[in-house]
Amino acid sequence: MVVRIRLSRLGCKNKPFYRLMAADSRSPRDGKHLEVLGYYNPLPVQDGGKRMGINFDRVKYWLSVGAQPSYPVERLLFRAGLLPPPPTVAMGRKGGPRDTRPVDGLTGRVRDNVTAAVTENH
Repeated sequence: MVVRIRLSRLGCKNKPFYRLMAADSRSPRDGKHLEVLGYYNPLPVQDGGKRMGINFDRVKYWLSVGAQPSYPVERLLFRAGLLPPPPTVAMGRKGGPRDTRPVDGLTGRVRDNVTAAVTENH
């Protein structure tokens, strides 16, 4: 059983609200879960910030036993300071070959320790 840390959508139309939860990878998005780890409200509040509440101890536990975060959760945990930045790829020019070198999430510069691999789309 592979455990994923992912978001489950709540709220009504045009007003999303997400719960951060640990769930079996085979269960549906809003289905059965193992544990609720926090919440995320992407809509801005009066002060202009976004609201997020995460139980860091439980997230660290699930990561230590091998749970895999989904990509949106990985970005949320990076913003919260719990994970290193997720690997991103540098964008090439529109319509041209894509540059697949990893980019440092904090500085936006290409990492030097990985060899460059350019794929051509023909």
